[in-house]
Amino acid sequence: MPSDNKIHSPLAVGYAQSLLDLAIEANVAQSVGDELASVASMLQHEPTLLAFFENPAIETSQRQKAIESAFKSSVSPLMYQFLQVANQRDALGNLGEISDAYSDFLMKHLGNIEVDVTVARPLSEAELEQVRQRVGNAFGKQAAVSQHVDESIIGGMILRIGDRIIDGSVSAQLQAMRQRLTAAV
Repeated sequence: MPSDNKIHSPLAVGYAQSLLDLAIEANVAQSVGDELASVASMLQHEPTLLAFFENPAIETSQRQKAIESAFKSSVSPLMYQFLQVANQRDALGNLGEISDAYSDFLMKHLGNIEVDVTVARPLSEAELEQVRQRVGNAFGKQAAVSQHVDESIIGGMILRIGDRIIDGSVSAQLQAMRQRLTAAV
């Protein structure tokens, strides 16, 4: 199942869940997820290669040879097989979405939660680790923290955990104070 805050296409869900099931069975779920994310990122940053893999005019066998030369020696056998299956079913253009769904399913399988932290200035690694530990302890799960910088919040932070938003930003506190003062007048 996808995480509460993301909706994935049925195609991405099917491929991601199937790959995760096989990876869990082989005890390589995390490494396969890392490989899938790496391949999807590479295709995203190489539009010519992505166009080649998405082009229906190019024979499946030609794409198969390209996959073999580009990936056979650099990815696990499971990932290589997955890329070949995705090629046969013309799904290589969907690897980014499949990777996102896989990541969500893996996080859920591992009992992790995804946390987006918005801050006015970048946090140090130690500060990010402190946020990760506090949120993880509060929810009794491992937290994967993604940091976003937005100077307009002035200070503090905004946490998005699933569909919950905890706004501890200075701008939100100032807005609340402004509303209380306006209401008091």
